[in-house]
Amino acid sequence: MTKPYQALFLDLDGVLFVGSEPIPGAAEAVKKARNEGLMLRFLTNTATQPRQQLIAKLASMDIRVEEDELYTAPLAAKHYIQQRGLRPYCLIHKDIRCDMAGLDETDPNCVLLGDARDDLNYQHLNQAFQLCINGAPLIGIGMNRYFKNEASLMLDAGPFIRAIEWAAGIEAIIMGKPGKHFFHEVVNSTPYRADQCLMVGDDVIGDVEGAVHAGLVGCLVRTGKYREGDEDKLPPEAGVIDSICSLFS
Repeated sequence: MTKPYQALFLDLDGVLFVGSEPIPGAAEAVKKARNEGLMLRFLTNTATQPRQQLIAKLASMDIRVEEDELYTAPLAAKHYIQQRGLRPYCLIHKDIRCDMAGLDETDPNCVLLGDARDDLNYQHLNQAFQLCINGAPLIGIGMNRYFKNEASLMLDAGPFIRAIEWAAGIEAIIMGKPGKHFFHEVVNSTPYRADQCLMVGDDVIGDVEGAVHAGLVGCLVRTGKYREGDEDKLPPEAGVIDSICSLFS
């Protein structure tokens, strides 16, 4: 791709790594982006790993990420809840509990729903439904339909958020991709306009379409959860590359 952008926003899983395996050449691509003077931001809806664990995981792959460069959907959700003085019913993965420290969860008046894996069972989802149908807002950690681990595609939080929305007749507040609020928050952390920021991701809706709707430049990679034919679902102005390495080839 040509370089009409000043800031590079990168999804993590599917762009820099898949599960625990790094994408070949990803570390070199990130270093080249830094050397070319691009402002880097790393955006993720990952709701199963806390912030510090993600930074350490990337460091183990020789990818340096500073704390102020990493924007996670769980922490965006936490800030939203704290700013409004809400008390969440947290249906989230046990491993990100540390990132939610300080939230008052007594007598919940909202629902926080993320990729809770086996905890997304009938009992817990029904409790969330009961709260939402009685007026509690539903706050979703991202809105991805599925993700890819080393073995296969896996359901993400999006289908469960949709189920509660439909059953309770409400619309969820999405903190993370593809929400415009999330993209605008990251853009505002740079000195650049949205159209000077390139978002690279493997999710047509969550990464690329969401970014384009928020005014950014969007680009799909053919790694991670990419499936043949995804190009046909892209906004016409979005780009497609084989991998993150292709940005600099």
